[in-house]
Amino acid sequence: MLMPETGYKLETMYGIDLVSAAAFVAQIGNIHRFSDASKLARFSGIAPVIYGSGDNHKHYKCKQGNRALHELFYRLACRQIGTKRGSKEPNNPYYYEYYQQKLLAGKTKTQAIICIMRKLVDVIYSLMKNKTEYVKPSVQWKQVG
Repeated sequence: MLMPETGYKLETMYGIDLVSAAAFVAQIGNIHRFSDASKLARFSGIAPVIYGSGDNHKHYKCKQGNRALHELFYRLACRQIGTKRGSKEPNNPYYYEYYQQKLLAGKTKTQAIICIMRKLVDVIYSLMKNKTEYVKPSVQWKQVG
């Protein structure tokens, strides 16, 4: 049991168990080698790549980076927007509402999940850098129909 010795409290977030927390720590390594969360997003292949010349720029999905870490963030994002068995109540209302907002803004489902993954990078970075517990944002969930 080496995870308690690290001081990280990743398991306090819904969707992260001991195995997932250990996988995050193993893939990220020393969190202090990243100066901010955007560097971690780039390392994990979540940040978009900008191609262009002059005034013409386009953002493309990054196909580089640590694919195992990318997969961990993808699975965590899917767990956040999923619903509990037997009810329509979301696992994490904050990310579910954010996902719905992105869909209404015209994003595809994949693009909306990538937006959630980028938010989760910020959360994981903060949890590891500060060695704090996850505090679930309070959102009033409204059941439709």
